[in-house]
Amino acid sequence: MYLEYFNLNEKPYSNTPDPKFLFPSRQYKEALARLMYSIEERELALLTGDIGSGKTTLSRVLIDSIDEKFIPLLIINPRLSPTQFLRLLVKKWGKEPKFFKNDIIDQLYDLLYEDYENGKAPVLIIDEAQLIPSKAVFDEIRLLTNFQLDNMNLLSIILIGQPELLKRLNKKRYEALSQRITMRFHLKPLAEDEVDEYLEHRWSIAGGTSPSPFSRKAKLCIARHSSGIPRLINAIATNCLIQAFAESIRDIHDKIVLDAVKELHIAA
Repeated sequence: MYLEYFNLNEKPYSNTPDPKFLFPSRQYKEALARLMYSIEERELALLTGDIGSGKTTLSRVLIDSIDEKFIPLLIINPRLSPTQFLRLLVKKWGKEPKFFKNDIIDQLYDLLYEDYENGKAPVLIIDEAQLIPSKAVFDEIRLLTNFQLDNMNLLSIILIGQPELLKRLNKKRYEALSQRITMRFHLKPLAEDEVDEYLEHRWSIAGGTSPSPFSRKAKLCIARHSSGIPRLINAIATNCLIQAFAESIRDIHDKIVLDAVKELHIAA
């Protein structure tokens, strides 16, 4: 379709969390550095951001970037009861969890200590953590931070979620867990100039010849209507490419962007 028309190797503005497409803005670099430090120190970290801000993609880059001694344990659907949560953790080690909850907790400690003796360090990454259904599950996460030796924790934990997760954890009833969070970072929307760089970066990664077909006015229009949210930028840009292909247009101007925004029902 439009890939051949624009001589692209792959879709430049897909919304799949492909690590190679991560735009290396200053805030993404800072977030990645802070998360890496939290993992190395085996601490509890919190990453938040609006829907479509790039949190999941950043987590995949993090997984690809960590040293081989760190073992990522990724949970992408945390709608679980406390016991289901603990059982899933055991299964992440490829083990069959025991029946009773207290036995599962002992089993987890044994697995963590075994990894420590083997020079390994598990990293628990919970994506979409705002979906965790109850305080009881958060209490289990807090208790996991008690798995430690005299001089170090046995597990790193990263909670990733939308802004409501931060609001939830700031409530008094979550204070015991909140106090254990040693790193907090919130991803903000891209600035206007960053949207320009974002579009060009992904175009280049997809094999496109620089510059991209988006005019300066088109980029400004995308920045305005997407509010700097990467997922919306991708949706608008993809629709622009499809329309340009359909109309045999090589240069994308702001009118095509406005047509795409209307097609996607994005509020002005």
